[in-house]
Amino acid sequence: MKRRLITKTSKVKFKPFDNYGKVFKGMDWYKITYDPKKGQGSYILKLKPNTRTPYHKHTNYEEFYILDGQLIDKDNTKFNKGDFVSFKPGSHHSSYTKKGCTLLVFMRKKNKLL
Repeated sequence: MKRRLITKTSKVKFKPFDNYGKVFKGMDWYKITYDPKKGQGSYILKLKPNTRTPYHKHTNYEEFYILDGQLIDKDNTKFNKGDFVSFKPGSHHSSYTKKGCTLLVFMRKKNKLL
């Protein structure tokens, strides 16, 4: 089928995460269907150990599935391998990983950095 995309996740080459016009240290991504102009689509996000995501507000739904590792949210909620997390529009946070983690991210609209 010509209109099907299969991503071999074990073979992808990650690039520095630059979704907001600058590179964030410790964060790498692989865009699957993500369109940076629209801020929509899916991507794999890899966070290296001791990395914190930038504080941001969700302008629409953001969802992610923890493929590997653990992510700790600003309120100390822990997201572990196998967890599927949904953030509603208007919510805001940043997250941290001690040992590193890999997420499959589904974006409906680009977040706003705070």
